[in-house]
Amino acid sequence: MNSISLGIVSDEISNDFDEAVHYGLSWGISQYEIRVLRSGRVPDVEEEEFENLIQTTRARGVEITALSPGTFKHPLSRQSDLDRELNETFPRTIALAKKSSASMIISFGFQREEGEPPKLYDRAVEYMSKAAALAEKEGMRLAVENEPGFWCDTGANTLRLIRDVDSGALGANWDPCNAYGTDERPYPEGYEAIKPAIINVHAKDTLKGALIQCVPVGEGIIDWRGQVQALVRDRIVRHITIETHCHPLVENSRKNVEVLRKLLKEA
Repeated sequence: MNSISLGIVSDEISNDFDEAVHYGLSWGISQYEIRVLRSGRVPDVEEEEFENLIQTTRARGVEITALSPGTFKHPLSRQSDLDRELNETFPRTIALAKKSSASMIISFGFQREEGEPPKLYDRAVEYMSKAAALAEKEGMRLAVENEPGFWCDTGANTLRLIRDVDSGALGANWDPCNAYGTDERPYPEGYEAIKPAIINVHAKDTLKGALIQCVPVGEGIIDWRGQVQALVRDRIVRHITIETHCHPLVENSRKNVEVLRKLLKEA
């Protein structure tokens, strides 16, 4: 029997964390990644709302697996924005993660601009190295998520950055759906490339692209059966985090739980 459980990004059910947990627990989900709450995206959330979130986790016996502040989505040319995220957003996110007993921060890997010179890659390594150092100092893991149009887009390119940073605190948040549309098939090629660095996995599906015509898992073009079988076989992660991305959220999140649970059972 496999030991991989299912988690979910809480706002893929509701921006109201209590409501998200209410539905999630009814589906057997006790692990939640925090991205957006009613008052905004972490760390730009109201203190009272986050304190209520912590109280809910304790009262309902659920776990916060990661916080996702949406950092490093800017191009490398926007250094002032990147500096602000490095020096302000990351430390504030880490502080919230520690308060909520989360051990992971999820970031992105820098949007690529048309005609951007390859030498700017060194700047990407520099920023990610500094962010990883902040995480490591506080006993956190930093997971960089692949996304099309970014320096970290394919499994191979994401692994390259992680290896060049060379920090024990840095790993990959592998999103097979986000790898679709690159010059690499998400599974098996992308997965096999990024496998040594994976510390977290996001699950969604699509008919056309990462953020275009998303559909419930199993109804799109991503080989989730093969991907789940590989994750069970390789024992890389202890949970898979659902990131529904298609409305109606509650109905489709429930479908994703059912489909992924079935695939895990079959694997």
